[in-house]
Amino acid sequence: MSDQKKVTTEKKDKKTVIYEKLIERQNEARIVRRVVFVVAVVLFLLVGSLAGGGYYYITSALKPVDPTSNKTKRVEIPMGSSVTGIGNILEEEGIVRDAKVFKYYVKFKNEAGFMAGEYQMNPSMTFPEIITSLKTGSVEQDVVMKITIPEGKQLEEIAEIVAQKTNQNSEEVLDTLTDKDFIQSMMDKYPDVLTEEILGEQVKYALEGYLFPATYPFYKEDPSIEEIITLMLDKTKSVIEEYRGLINDQDVTVHTLLTMASLIEEEATEKADREKISSVFFNRIEEGMLLQTDPTVLYAHGEHKDRVFYKDTEIDSPYNTYKYKGLPPGPIANAGVMSIEAALAPEETDLLYFLATSTGEVIFTRTLDEHNREKAKHITSQN
Repeated sequence: MSDQKKVTTEKKDKKTVIYEKLIERQNEARIVRRVVFVVAVVLFLLVGSLAGGGYYYITSALKPVDPTSNKTKRVEIPMGSSVTGIGNILEEEGIVRDAKVFKYYVKFKNEAGFMAGEYQMNPSMTFPEIITSLKTGSVEQDVVMKITIPEGKQLEEIAEIVAQKTNQNSEEVLDTLTDKDFIQSMMDKYPDVLTEEILGEQVKYALEGYLFPATYPFYKEDPSIEEIITLMLDKTKSVIEEYRGLINDQDVTVHTLLTMASLIEEEATEKADREKISSVFFNRIEEGMLLQTDPTVLYAHGEHKDRVFYKDTEIDSPYNTYKYKGLPPGPIANAGVMSIEAALAPEETDLLYFLATSTGEVIFTRTLDEHNREKAKHITSQN
């Protein structure tokens, strides 16, 4: 076997392993193995049982009871409740699957400072979200305001959404989001998510791509910018933790992951196969090719428009993937779960090009000639 074929085979094998890991055990991070060990000691389960059913039972118990549920429940945590007592209440109310698993998760994460009160909780909540709620005392109240951050939004757009919802000036909101002291305070609060990479000299906005797309409820009319962003970063952290094991296995940083996911998010349509788009990006990087993705050019220009022309691609910016190889310095937008998963598990292909048609379909090709033929068919020439 030639060296070139060997390298190609090794790359394909690596992708296959990554893909299989994501499908079979997205949540099999180190926390799962540690929790399995602790529960094994306490419950005196048979080694064989742990290796089989016990392991998968605990893996399941760490997941939300019902990820699609919109139903809220009133959960009362009495004064002086222990972690064991809180876990039992949460299990009885259908908020967690297993009180013991919740208890040992809390102990392993060294969480404390839970507050008594009557909470509004949902079976779709993750362990980190439940713990955040119990620590901040987010008790049941009427939702006064909701802020919805769609997928694919950039920091400037998010600042506008927040400003509209809070009757503030969008420039002032953006100034806060880009303030060095504010950013440092968020880094101190979320060291596993916001690393020194976001302060890179070429990074346009430190928090770009880190404010997770979701609908956020607020229980008072005038939440501060810090309260709003904290809630968004709580969500980002909880999502990242779901994939922490796979992130560590791949030896990829959160910053790199979110950067790749943002490119996929910006290129994807409703009909797009994100895993194939991801595959194209990874294949081009491996081949030493420029990514040449239009959204990075638009980000470099700081504007939105329907089509990118050749003159647009001449801009000298580290975000311009028509000029500079590899990923841009940081995310160009926020990415949803589907794009994050695609960034972690690209489909195994030899594709190097893709083209989005006016109908939203994406055509994938292997060679430049094939790509140009499809482009001539589907893209109307403009002078």
